[in-house]
Amino acid sequence: MENFNRKEHWEHIYSTKALNEVSWYQPTPETSLHIIAETGIPKDAAIIDVGGGDSFLVDHLLRAGYSNMTVLDISEKAIERAKARLGDDAGQVKWICVDAAEFEPADTYDLWHDRAAFHFLTDANEIAHYVDVASKHIKPGGNLIIGTFAKDGPLKCSGIEISQYDAEDLEQTFSELSLKANYKVAHPTPFDTIQNFTFCWFGR
Repeated sequence: MENFNRKEHWEHIYSTKALNEVSWYQPTPETSLHIIAETGIPKDAAIIDVGGGDSFLVDHLLRAGYSNMTVLDISEKAIERAKARLGDDAGQVKWICVDAAEFEPADTYDLWHDRAAFHFLTDANEIAHYVDVASKHIKPGGNLIIGTFAKDGPLKCSGIEISQYDAEDLEQTFSELSLKANYKVAHPTPFDTIQNFTFCWFGR
């Protein structure tokens, strides 16, 4: 995609599509919530949701009592939508608007969560940067939960080519971390289709 501007693309998506008009719409992120519960992290653990956009994960975690939440997304519009939905609760969350491929964290995290952001990185340098940053900014004893399109999942999303992964691919990619569990998840979209995902839980 020559002269493709990733930020402009996502600002357009979030400016023109309603919440339930995107394939990743998920009122209850069951797989993510299940794995987060499995980690056993305390309610004051530092959690970042990379590519969180206007995902409902932050709503569920705040409701469950987690108090140290960060949401990162490339789209200011997506963040504005999430803040508007949360109302006063938005003030409990740290919001970061930046491309995940360029993220340079100022903090470290007990839990790094990414559902369907990492797989949009197809450039080897961007992938390497993301992996290096995530690996270095997860605290000792911390966790990475990552969900990507599976090998039998879509080849594109929102008109953009993605990188497909199975558990073995992700284990090789995040080789500085230890794979604790992996899951094959069939995500039903609002359009009555199924998208197959690979989820992996890593520990450091």
